[in-house]
Amino acid sequence: MAPPPLPGPLAHLAPLLDQYGYLVVGALVFLEDFGVPVPGETILIAASVYAGAGQLNVVAVATIALAAAVIGDNIGYLIGRSGGRALVHRYGRYIFLPEKRFEAAEAFFHRHGAPIITVARFIDGLRQVNGLVAGTAGVEWRRFLTFNVLGALLWVGTWTTAGYLAGTNINKIYEELVRYQTYLFFAVLALVVLVIARHVIRRRRGDRPVR
Repeated sequence: MAPPPLPGPLAHLAPLLDQYGYLVVGALVFLEDFGVPVPGETILIAASVYAGAGQLNVVAVATIALAAAVIGDNIGYLIGRSGGRALVHRYGRYIFLPEKRFEAAEAFFHRHGAPIITVARFIDGLRQVNGLVAGTAGVEWRRFLTFNVLGALLWVGTWTTAGYLAGTNINKIYEELVRYQTYLFFAVLALVVLVIARHVIRRRRGDRPVR
C-alpha cells in the first residue's frame, strides 16, 4: 500500500517519514520538548496518519513519541535546574526563546502551579519550554516527572489515536481541536485536579490512626 497523501501542513513532512520513519518521529518530538522550535507535534500526527494506512506501526509510533517527549522534557528540566534563568536568557535566542517569551511562560506557570506541567503539553509555546520553566522554578524532580509523564501519555494518546483513526481527514479534526483548545485545556485541567484530589484523600485516609 502506498503512503497516503498527507493533508495541508502535514504534506511537507512526507519525505522525512518516507526516508527516516520512526527515527524522525523520535528526533523531532525529542528536540521540540526541550525548547528547539521543530514540528514535533506535527510529525507525531503525520506518523499516526501513516500508521492508519499501514505504513508504520501505531504502537511503535506512540511508544517512541512518549519516550522522546519525556526524555526531552527532562533534559529541559535539567538545563533549567542547573543553569537557571541566566543560562536561558543568555542562549535562549538561539532556539527562538527570547527573554520576554520565557518570562511570560514562567509567569503563567507560577499562576497555575505544578499541574500546568500536564496541561502545557497541549498548548503550543508552553509545550516547548515546559521542562525549562519547571527547572528554573525549582519544582521537585519527582513531582515534575509525575505531571510530565501524565501529560505525555494524554498528548501522545490523543494525537496517535486521532491520526490513526482519521487518516487524511486529520486536517479538519486538527482545525476543530485548535478551535476548541480552550475547552480542551480546562477538561485536561479538571482531570488533573481530580487525580490530585483522589491522591490527597487516599493519603489522608491512610494517615488516620486505627481505633
